[in-house]
Amino acid sequence: MHFFYNIIISVAVFLARIVSVFNSKLRLSVKGRKQTIKLIKQKISVSDKVIWFHCASLGEFEQGRPIIEKCKKEYPNHKIAVSFFSPSGYEIRKNYELADIVFYLPFDIKSSIEKFLEALSPNIVIIVKYEFWPNLLKSLKNRNIPTILVSGIFRENQFFFKKYGKWFLESINHFSHLFVQDKESLLLLRKHGIKQATVSGDTRFDRVFEMAKNSPSIEIIEKFKSDNHLIVAGSTWQKDEELLANYINNSFSKNEKIIVAPHNIDLKNINSFRETLEVKSILFSEVNNKDISGFSVLIIDNIGMLNSIYAYANLAYVGGGFTKSGVHNILEPATYGIPIVIGENYSKFKEAIDLTALGGCISVNNTKKLNEIFNKLKDDRFIRAGLGNISKKYVNDKIGATGMVIEYMNDNTF
Repeated sequence: MHFFYNIIISVAVFLARIVSVFNSKLRLSVKGRKQTIKLIKQKISVSDKVIWFHCASLGEFEQGRPIIEKCKKEYPNHKIAVSFFSPSGYEIRKNYELADIVFYLPFDIKSSIEKFLEALSPNIVIIVKYEFWPNLLKSLKNRNIPTILVSGIFRENQFFFKKYGKWFLESINHFSHLFVQDKESLLLLRKHGIKQATVSGDTRFDRVFEMAKNSPSIEIIEKFKSDNHLIVAGSTWQKDEELLANYINNSFSKNEKIIVAPHNIDLKNINSFRETLEVKSILFSEVNNKDISGFSVLIIDNIGMLNSIYAYANLAYVGGGFTKSGVHNILEPATYGIPIVIGENYSKFKEAIDLTALGGCISVNNTKKLNEIFNKLKDDRFIRAGLGNISKKYVNDKIGATGMVIEYMNDNTF
């Protein structure tokens, strides 16, 4: 099967190079990978000790970030290398200040992987959550390079646990150690003969906890909120915005404000949402020195502020729950101890399942339900406090995965 995999991956890469002529995102990916070896030779010398982190995209980078930050302090004489598979991760984090080098992972063609590892020569490899590339993992194993998986999560329905995917389990078994998010993942790995695994939890809890602890004050948000009840709606899609607009137009009170941070900050998308509102709205970029006390809706038309804005919320709405991909990150508002409302598609996300079962997060499936929940939580601060405490405790009880990974590194590789 590995032979057929090599044929398939070679054909896929060949086609990707052709299609990239017509696809800008794919073009970035193909072009970026051509520069990887050259970039490594410029930034890494043969005498350097290298800790290499690989992340599929931006979400995995945020999961790995607490470990990167800890490694920077624990191993100041090592160089930190960070790679991405996706352009959406690379383009946003290519200038990440704690990394000595950021690059695209080469496609999983054996000859490309061998040249790449020869150039980088990492002392240890940390792969975040996913990315099980057979040729890469086999080459790392053959070179005796310690390779660990962090924040891994496994489910019985994944193809490598099926009869036709058993050949792929060999690749997963090449990891020196796998740190997984839950006991179910651990038991599943052991059932299939993979013993070198530990339940550590999810490093995202460490990340959001630290971000909340160091959250900066934002004067514009403080002025906008004033003494009002504030809803912060983050990572919203069109369906989310339709529900929010209905609430704003029909149930908004004069002592209430809402901040909306759309997933798509394209001006055309934002203006479409604003046109549905019957109250005054303003973009964050429009504020400058304006008196914003008369505006009911503040729309965040940039990326990077949302986590800090949640600190001001009395109630959070997290978008994505009406899309196929599902709800966005609910841990960011949870760590601030506020109730969270989401859409109905959250079954792929353990934290959303857990918090909904505990009551800290409430799922809605239509406008009527959202309006009912928003009004109930607006009118009763004791209910808000109770639900918020559930969310905060959930996060606080699950921090510590980063420390377990660092302890393993200290004991086994450094």
